[in-house]
This record gives sequence, structure tokens and C-alpha cells, in this order.
Amino acid sequence: MHKALSNIVLLIFISLIFINCANKGTPGGGPKDETPPVIIKSEPENFSINFNSDEIVIYFDEYIKLKDIQKQLIISPPMKTQPEIKPLGGASKYISIKIYDTLQPNTTYAFNFGNSIQDNNEGNPFSYYRYVFSTGSYIDSLTVKGSISDAIDKETETFVNVGLYEVDSTFHDSIIYKEVPKYITNTLDSVTTFTIENIKEGKYLLVALKDNNDDNKFQQKTDKIGFYKSFINVPTDSVYNLKLFKEELDFRASKPRLLSGEKIVFGFEGDYKGMGIELLSEVPNDFDYRITKDQKTDSLYYWYKPRLEVDSLIFKVSHLDFEKDYTVRISEQKRDTLTVSSYPSGTITYDEPFKIYGSTPFTTFDETKISILDKDSINVAFTAKLDTLNNAYELNFEKVEDNKYRIQVLPETFTGFFGKTNDSLNYTVSTKKVSDFGNLRIIMANAKYPAIVQLTDSKGDVKAEQYTTEAKPLDFLNLNPGKYLIRVIHDANGNKKYDTGNYLEKLQPERVSHFEMSDDMRSNFDIIETLTFN
Repeated sequence: MHKALSNIVLLIFISLIFINCANKGTPGGGPKDETPPVIIKSEPENFSINFNSDEIVIYFDEYIKLKDIQKQLIISPPMKTQPEIKPLGGASKYISIKIYDTLQPNTTYAFNFGNSIQDNNEGNPFSYYRYVFSTGSYIDSLTVKGSISDAIDKETETFVNVGLYEVDSTFHDSIIYKEVPKYITNTLDSVTTFTIENIKEGKYLLVALKDNNDDNKFQQKTDKIGFYKSFINVPTDSVYNLKLFKEELDFRASKPRLLSGEKIVFGFEGDYKGMGIELLSEVPNDFDYRITKDQKTDSLYYWYKPRLEVDSLIFKVSHLDFEKDYTVRISEQKRDTLTVSSYPSGTITYDEPFKIYGSTPFTTFDETKISILDKDSINVAFTAKLDTLNNAYELNFEKVEDNKYRIQVLPETFTGFFGKTNDSLNYTVSTKKVSDFGNLRIIMANAKYPAIVQLTDSKGDVKAEQYTTEAKPLDFLNLNPGKYLIRVIHDANGNKKYDTGNYLEKLQPERVSHFEMSDDMRSNFDIIETLTFN
């Protein structure tokens, strides 16, 4: 009995020893590996001259992986045929770069890997490794440095390309649309500064590009651009700031088409103001038409009556220096019926109109069939104004705090383009108490006028704005509680709007200043902010 007990004790003791030894070997017992991979050698060696190889192999002291290599790797000058990079999706102790492009003579190439190289276990990055070689007898060593800022937004986008186009006998203004830069770098995801390295002496055009389709060429519709106002000469000690902006789209019309009965849609890009739509086909004497704009898309609607027994209609679309004829196929389709919508719903501000929209153009309006009653059932006087392009009636009336307004619309108040009328409609909107809002006074010191002063949210969406031509306090009253940012647009040409830049016209965007408020806006609270300009 004693012998059996002794055996049990011995067994427990041995088990504890094994458990203790096992605990000493667990990963949690030692420090985390934070050491990045180390390069053992490269074939050919980094900074080689007279380079003529079609493959580069870079060896590491441990297994590595490549993360986001397609986004992180920047090759300068860019190659027309992209090299094959390995490993992709796995781990390896080396990186292989297979070159398929024909390399330019006497040119320095640089492969900037950004933060793509990481060790396989802990993900420690081997940051901003650059492999450089020259097909000539020396390595170009000049640099261009600078920073990127957004022309209108407070925050600057990441992963912005910055390139140099060589100004020689082949240079032309449209080069940014058709060719890739001679040298290129990228701000990647961490900083808004840039350094273009290994440049040869010469004259260059300096351009920044938020390249959303990754072709290293400027696409007006998708990309942002920034450019230095004049050519730069390298070598240079200057530090360049480039303002990134979105160009206004050049006007372009889409082919019109019949959308429903006697309703033709004319799509467009750019600024539609000044866009003309002229019907060239012969029509009867009682022909009538209206043009309205879609509330959400870049489209104009051409409504007409009566129904025409034709196979097609010919239209001329014009806009400044644009003019083109279009043929629209006509077929019998069901006409849109009149439906009515409104804005806003729920809460209305003191100086905001109540809008009633029609799905087909309004042709008649009987003001006597609309009434507005407050919460005490007292009639409120109003005025009505038709916005023909947006096909909306604006009802303006005096509003007081903490009140409720009931808007009653009787049948046949509105008549649509095709003779349909509305049914009975009832809307209710309310105003808040004055104490639910806050007030802001802005004082500007050393500002240039005229100026557009805007209050925005963190996304840059405008919540309130005022235009000023002189140095006087600006009062923003009845603001909803929340966090606001202040943006001041220096309206150099006095047209009361922000003007972006244009590369071909060599126009820089108008100057914009950003300010943080000293406090969030709170209910029943007044803030005074003084903005000091350099």
C-alpha cells in the first residue's frame, strides 16, 4: 500500500517537471521579434552600373513576404511592360524581379518597394528599400523635394504620384495625358512629402497626380492633379509645394435617347449652364416643350407634346465651342404620370423654403388651393415661386420658434405637362426652439477680400456659408450643435464661387485657408472666433 502511494507521488512529481519545462518553451515567454529582415546580397549588386541583366534577385536572412506590392512598388522611370515580381502570395528568402521591358540607354532606374517587404512571421517591414541601377557608366544622383497639399480639403489624400517630365524637343503640353513621367515617386500612405531621387541634370515639368486608374497618365474625369507654375531646373535646392485639385470637367454631351412617352434624356459631363437643346425637325403649330433637370444625375429632360407620328427627331446640342446634331429614335411609349414630392420633412429652419417637386413639368398652379396653418390653426401668409429648371415650387413663409406648420394641398392644385393633376396632399414641418441652436461670430484679421467663409463638417460638406467683401464681423446664427471647421476661400476674381485650377490653361486653384474652432458648437451657446491670416 505504501509502495503504491509512493509511485503515485513520484508520477505527479515527474509530471510537474515536464509541465514546467514545457512552459519555458512557449512563445509568450520571450520578447516579440521586432527586427526587420536583413539583405544578405543582391545579384546584380545594388547601385550597379552598365546594367544589362534581365533578372534581379535580392536575398534575405529570413523568410519574407510581399504585401500590397502592386500599390507599394514604384519604378522610376516607369516601365511600359511591368516586371514579374516574386514571391506573390507566399513566403521566400529572396525577391526575384524579371524584367521584360527594353531598358533605355544611359538611364538610372530605381525600384522603391515602399512598405511592401515584411518578415513572414511578425510582419516587421523593411521600409522604403530602393534597388537602383544604371544602364550607363554612372548613377544619376540629383533630387527634387517637396510636399503635397489639397487645394480645397483640409486633409490631403495618400498614395499621390509625383513625376518629372523632361522638357526637351519632344515635350508638348498634352504629354501628361499621353505619356508617363521620366521620373516618378509616390507619397505612399504615411506622409505628404516627396523626394524624387536619381535624377539627371535638366529642365522638367513637375506634376502631382492622384492616379485613380493606375496608368501614370492624367484622366480629367477620375484624377486629381497638381503642377508647379513653371518649369524647374535640376539641380535645385528649392522645396516645391504642389496643390492637388480636381479640374472642372470639359463639357461633353451624351447621345440623347427616348426615356418614356414624349420624354427624351440628354446626358452631359461638365457645366451644363449655357447648354442649348434645339429641335431641328419640323413640328405642328401646337407643338410645346419644357426642359427640366434631373435632381441626382447629370441629365436634362426634354418633354414635348403632342405625340408625333415620326420615326425620329433631330436635335442640335450646343455649349460655348461645342455643337453637334443628334438623331433620336421615336417609338410609342407610356407617358410619365404626375407625382408630387416635397422637401424638407420633419424639421424646417427659420429661413428655409418649403419645396414641392413634380415628376412631370408643372404647367398651372392654383395658389388658392394651398393653405398653411400653424399649431394654433392660424393661417400663415406665403409666397410661391416656380423654379422651372428643377420643376419645384418654393413656398416662402415667416416661421417662428417651437412651432408646427401644416401645409394642405387640395386636389387639382398642380397640373402637369400631360394634363394630369395632383390628389389631396398634407405635409407637416416643425421649427426648433432658439435655445436648441448656437451662434458663431467670425472676425478676420489681415484677410484679403472678397472671401467666401464656409462652415463645414469633418468630411468637408458645407453646412453654412457667407460671402463678404469687407472687414466686418460675420454672424452665423441658429447653428445645429456639433463640430464645425472653418474654410475661407479667397475669391480672387470676385465671381462668388470657388474656382479650381486647370492644367492646360496654366491656372492654379484659388487660395483656401483652414481653421479649427476653439470649441464645438453647443445649444444656447455663443462663440467668437478670430481668424488671423498671414
